[in-house]
Amino acid sequence: MRFNRATALTAAVLLATSLGLSACSSSDSADADIVTTNGGEPQNPLVPTNTNENMGGRVVDRLFAGLKYYDGKGVAHDEMAESIKTTDRKTYTITIKPDWKFTDGSTVTAKSFVDAWNYGALGTNGQLQSYAFTPIVGFDEVSAEKPTTQTMSGLKVVDDRTFTVELKSPSIDFETELGYAPFYPLPDAAFKDMKAFGENPIGNGPYKFQTWEHNVKIDLTPNPDYKGGRAPKNKGLRFVMYQSFDTAYSDLQAGNLDTLDTIPDSALTSYKKDLGDRAILEPSAQNQHIGVQANVPHFGGEEGLLRRRAISMAINRQQICDTIFNGTKIPARDFTSSTLPGFNGNLPGSEVLKYNPEEAKKIWAQADAISPWSGRYEIAYNSDGGHQAWIEAVANSIKNTLGIDAVGAPYPTFKNIRDLVNQKTIGKAFRYGWQGDYPTMLQFLTSQYYSYSETNNVDYKSPEFDHLLDAALAAPTLEESYKIVAQAQALLIKDMADIPVIDYLAAAGRSDKVKKADLAWNGLFDFENIEK
Repeated sequence: MRFNRATALTAAVLLATSLGLSACSSSDSADADIVTTNGGEPQNPLVPTNTNENMGGRVVDRLFAGLKYYDGKGVAHDEMAESIKTTDRKTYTITIKPDWKFTDGSTVTAKSFVDAWNYGALGTNGQLQSYAFTPIVGFDEVSAEKPTTQTMSGLKVVDDRTFTVELKSPSIDFETELGYAPFYPLPDAAFKDMKAFGENPIGNGPYKFQTWEHNVKIDLTPNPDYKGGRAPKNKGLRFVMYQSFDTAYSDLQAGNLDTLDTIPDSALTSYKKDLGDRAILEPSAQNQHIGVQANVPHFGGEEGLLRRRAISMAINRQQICDTIFNGTKIPARDFTSSTLPGFNGNLPGSEVLKYNPEEAKKIWAQADAISPWSGRYEIAYNSDGGHQAWIEAVANSIKNTLGIDAVGAPYPTFKNIRDLVNQKTIGKAFRYGWQGDYPTMLQFLTSQYYSYSETNNVDYKSPEFDHLLDAALAAPTLEESYKIVAQAQALLIKDMADIPVIDYLAAAGRSDKVKKADLAWNGLFDFENIEK
């Protein structure tokens, strides 16, 4: 899903404001039994099809239940689905479980899913996660700038508990994908005023919405009517918004914050000693890249390709992982994550992801022959995400290798950058990360690099790449799909769509008030299973 604010990923977004906020203590009052965890101000109201960053996503995923859910290991299980039947992986008949309610008391029906999916796909609704519906027959007509119809012809309600889905071509990912947020159902109340709904969402998941104090906290309480496999083992969640991870870490040590999913750079050498058996280090499906849009001077066409390749080879990834992250990150070897099934760390052309200062200088000179370099190379990053140290290290590596003026460019919040990137007015390079929504390489690639994806933030457009992704989705076996994904990634490397920098080992911690808190496959806590 999701652009992460702080996958330092993932990815992976903690809100920095001018309010000087500190944490709300978990022991101040009757709230002592509620689990407090780090969070951040969501970019948008909490509508599943319009939430594509992890600060909103971590809340949305608690409030809604889909046809599937992912356990802590990333394995998909039926949630609202009673059955999902297909003989060709192209036409599906889906039956949902009976007597499941939204928190307003209304019943979840097949129509609740179909209406939500059609809303997410409709072009005039401008939903950031609309690309998820691309495989469904009729999406092209619905998603157009001027839609010729309002609903996808590939979705049909059969009865209150049954609906059918027809895909354009077979998909090896589709059934796994059905636990992903854009595929959540919505109640009828949502369609009366979607923005207002997003400020006070009505879900069907393991928690129900209580309050959202903007820039301060979001409170959720267990949903007593939830019938799925993620029943909370705690009495509620409070997502607390911090100005910095250093403040959050201090609160964690003091027992004023129960869980923290990102240890700040300043504590990476000491957190294991500080926290003892409460320190957590786990592989995570999260990454960090540096992107640049084609409208930035010197980064369009052949010149831009050469400059991206030179910059990639000017970055000493291993040194940054060792010195900045104290071994809690590893150099990126592809455009997905090394933890995902089918990962190949030796893709054709991947030497461009290795530090090679002499080759970097040579390629930079070739770009200068097209158009001499001028100006400053800036990398935008959000100050509220713990990114300053590694972005400055990247900039220094580029500066020292290529002899150009390269600097980090701080922005106050993750939302500031996301808004400018989405509007294509950022005007400089920018750091961004992805945190997996479901555990497949295709989820990373289709979301970020399909020509028509709303979350393709680097303007990468390649019919050949699109065709390869289509073929990987239609492959008869996972092994064949992995081979085609490798071909697609080799093309991304050849075109240098963006610059992969690091993959994540998630460094996290829990307070001494918490009995159990495990990280899930994507680097976030397994929130429902946190126990105090």
